[in-house]
Amino acid sequence: MSENKVTCLIEHHAMMFAFLSKNAIEMCGEKGKEAILKGMTAYGNERGKRMALNAKAHGDKLTTMTNQAYGEWKTDYPEQMDFGQIRTEPTLQTYIAKCAWCDAWKKHDVLEYGKYYCVNVDNAVYQGFRPDFVCTPTTTSLSWGGERCEFDWGHPISAEEKERLAELKGELGTSCMKDFNFHTAHLRTTLGRVLEEELGEDGNKISQAADMDFVKTFGQEYLDAACAVSEKELYPF
Repeated sequence: MSENKVTCLIEHHAMMFAFLSKNAIEMCGEKGKEAILKGMTAYGNERGKRMALNAKAHGDKLTTMTNQAYGEWKTDYPEQMDFGQIRTEPTLQTYIAKCAWCDAWKKHDVLEYGKYYCVNVDNAVYQGFRPDFVCTPTTTSLSWGGERCEFDWGHPISAEEKERLAELKGELGTSCMKDFNFHTAHLRTTLGRVLEEELGEDGNKISQAADMDFVKTFGQEYLDAACAVSEKELYPF
């Protein structure tokens, strides 16, 4: 008898965050919100560190160009999102006009909690990749009511680097990308740890409540899929 295996998607990842955020804010108010934001900075830094390890393992320097090449996720299907470059010089600027995370939060009517994901995650990933880098939002993000997210990455990508970026993405393919079982596990584990550090026993209660909400929404098998990822895989640094 074969096992019934499931794979988490962006929707599951988005909702794991929203459930943690919702329960943190409902149980602990402003302190809960602050803990969630601190957890998201830690989560983003860890993602960036893994990306940097992959770049170094391939013999690549840590630049804005390689940061764009070593992303850890891809969409669930074509046209799920709309994002790209606005310009590459004098600094790289990018946009997101359609976001699968926002779509999930709107679908489940939790945008008011999901939006805290977007406060610092892009900058946190960038600084985890290289601490002296800064990613600056230049518009109000979609989740906070803006027309589209726009970011300035603080450094240019030259014409030569732009050509190399396309080549490098082709060479890497999906070799450095993780599925959303992994990303959901990472989010759940890191935020759970930070919530406990910041809020003590309330942090544990928040995590337990979020797990219950997740199971009610998607089923135990999806939580099990995320829980199957080992901490050794999540934290190779």
